Amino acid sequence: MGKQILTMKNISKGFPGVKALDNVDFTVYENEVMALLGENGAGKSTLMKILSGVYTKDQGEISLNGEAIEVVSPKDATEKGIAIIHQELNLIPYLTVYENIFLGREIKNSLGSLDKKKMIEETKEVLDRLKVNINPKSQVNSLSIAQQQMVEIAKALSLNAKIIIMDEPTDTLTDQEVKSLFEIIHELKKQGKGLVYISHRLKEVFEVCDRLTVLRDGQFIGEKMVSEVDEGEIIRLMVGRTLDEQFPYIKTDYSEEVLQVENLSNEYIKNLSFSLRKGEILGVSGLVGAGRTELAKTLYGYYKKDTGKIILNGEEINFNSPREALDKGIVYVSEDRKYDGLILGMDITSNITISSLEKFKTAIGLNKKEEKKVAEEYRDKINIKTPSLYQRVENLSGGNQQKVAIAKSLLTDPQVLILDEPTRGVDVGAKREIYDLLNEIKKQGRSIIMISSEMPEILGMSDRILVIHEGQLKGNLNREEANQEKIMSHIMKREEN
Repeated sequence: MGKQILTMKNISKGFPGVKALDNVDFTVYENEVMALLGENGAGKSTLMKILSGVYTKDQGEISLNGEAIEVVSPKDATEKGIAIIHQELNLIPYLTVYENIFLGREIKNSLGSLDKKKMIEETKEVLDRLKVNINPKSQVNSLSIAQQQMVEIAKALSLNAKIIIMDEPTDTLTDQEVKSLFEIIHELKKQGKGLVYISHRLKEVFEVCDRLTVLRDGQFIGEKMVSEVDEGEIIRLMVGRTLDEQFPYIKTDYSEEVLQVENLSNEYIKNLSFSLRKGEILGVSGLVGAGRTELAKTLYGYYKKDTGKIILNGEEINFNSPREALDKGIVYVSEDRKYDGLILGMDITSNITISSLEKFKTAIGLNKKEEKKVAEEYRDKINIKTPSLYQRVENLSGGNQQKVAIAKSLLTDPQVLILDEPTRGVDVGAKREIYDLLNEIKKQGRSIIMISSEMPEILGMSDRILVIHEGQLKGNLNREEANQEKIMSHIMKREEN
């Protein structure tokens, strides 16, 4: 067994109306990676925010190398050798990469001036260790989200911390970047670091972690060696039940076509043609950058089409804006719910109703009583876990934020619901609840276009699957014939001469 370098005992933390942590224990070991697992809302982020000085615990003890400590601020945590890579990027966009990495601990020369050359050199060194080609002098807002995530990781590595917390570190990374990150993690283990790895991707847990700790509903469930458990056992620990049927597919009997797309083209997509039936989930598969989101945003009126037709219920339509698409019954739920789908600073009720305010208008303003009633109905219908509908959305877990985004879209009474990565960043329990919700939508005769990078999700929930590559339709597969090999073969097949 590795040496314990950090222990948290009987940690509790409460917020108004909810107890986020209830006597939780957590241990970090030298030379090891500890996975911290649990559903959205289980208390993982709260526990790590206490460890990193963002929150103050209500009770409990923290020991570092056998000595009791109090972590009173993020700066204090850093000075104690604890670094965290937040799921939400924590960079200042108008500063350069090297300025972000050394913010608050700038290197100065013998004259007391900033030693820019030294900071640039050290930034390049740590970026080279991550095998990423980013100019240290680039402004952060010029980088992609994945590049910004690598800068966050580089910042933590540059601190030479003893304990490094990684909260969903691969969420925006390419396969090559993930591979580089895992190589760095293995190197850090060899250097005696203790790492905490938070992820909903159980495959990564088995690939990179040594032990796991599971939280459920703010309570400690158990600590186990990764080598001693399988995926089913982890899921049982996380949700308190087995998920024998992870993808609860149902077949509906509707046959009429709701949407026809004929030779649709613009700068992102090329001559796409397909149809969508009533009560159907049409999965859209393809590699990142294939044009899936661009197709969705073209159907939704965000991007203009150059040529082709979009026919809804027998009527050719031409949208000039998302508002027009919404009025016609097509709604889009973005893959980036925090920036495109929700207003984080507003409460749950306001987010659910914001696209449907006409329904609540009266001669003297909004009918707040009716607005609250409808929000309560959706909260109960799709199990949004919250102590109050007036809680700000930014304080909800990822799964509950996604439910709010879907509730907002359903309140517009859509005929066609376009879901872009509907379960990204969502735990296994909340995923099942979202899948059950999709089935209810199907039963109502609404149609769903579901874009997903998760192959099991596409195969498990779709009635048909479109395969898109480089903006072109490469395959249109029925559920019965579709499998991972066929989808990949359609993606990889060469253009016909």
